[in-house]
Amino acid sequence: MKVVIADDEPLARERLRGLLAQLAGIEIVAEVGDGRSALEACAAHDPALVLLDIAMPGIDGLEVARHLSAFEPRPAIVFCTAYDAHALKAFEAAAVDYLVKPVRPERLQVAVERARTFTAGRDVDVDGEARDDKRRTHLCARLRGSLRLIPVEDIRYLQAEEKYVVVHHARGEDLVEESLKSLEDEFGDRFVRIHRNCLVARHELVELRRDLEGHVHAVLRHGDRPLEVSRRCVSQLRDTVRQL
Repeated sequence: MKVVIADDEPLARERLRGLLAQLAGIEIVAEVGDGRSALEACAAHDPALVLLDIAMPGIDGLEVARHLSAFEPRPAIVFCTAYDAHALKAFEAAAVDYLVKPVRPERLQVAVERARTFTAGRDVDVDGEARDDKRRTHLCARLRGSLRLIPVEDIRYLQAEEKYVVVHHARGEDLVEESLKSLEDEFGDRFVRIHRNCLVARHELVELRRDLEGHVHAVLRHGDRPLEVSRRCVSQLRDTVRQL
């Protein structure tokens, strides 16, 4: 079983490494100290298990877990933290176990066995309902074994293209393997639908224009071209633009 250890405390990583060394069939493929590095390690190594601290600099462990839920195959997640107050949120993030530091050997062994059971079935689904405390600050684009984290605040618009969504952002374009509907559910206060295949960041909207043929287009603050607005979205979009 390939394992990634993610904890910003070197002593905590050392303890987990020592405890895992006593268990059969374990291969530690990466040790990292922050959330971004954890995601990069998982993209590079496809671990079966991620031992994940919650309070880490930058992207915290709960957000890392939400990104990992979109990975295929999806790794088992075991949170290791000094605070038991996060337990409910941890299980909402579909962790298979939750360990309180200092981690005891017998509890780690139980967690590893639960991870083995999970990876054998991989049939646990994440609750798709978006909650304020579950909203991400970044989207994760996987690129041939690596990944790119895109700050949500930098996204200009999202456009569905077959089974992918093209993310148009301040530094270019990337593909994410998520549905436009799930992104709308999660970030509905930040993006507005202008077409069945397009969501636009509210702060990017400048005005609506109607061409000679009667088609309406949305002009974006940073767009190189106006985007088509479907007839069913025009009325609501006009109200949105008036309120900006």
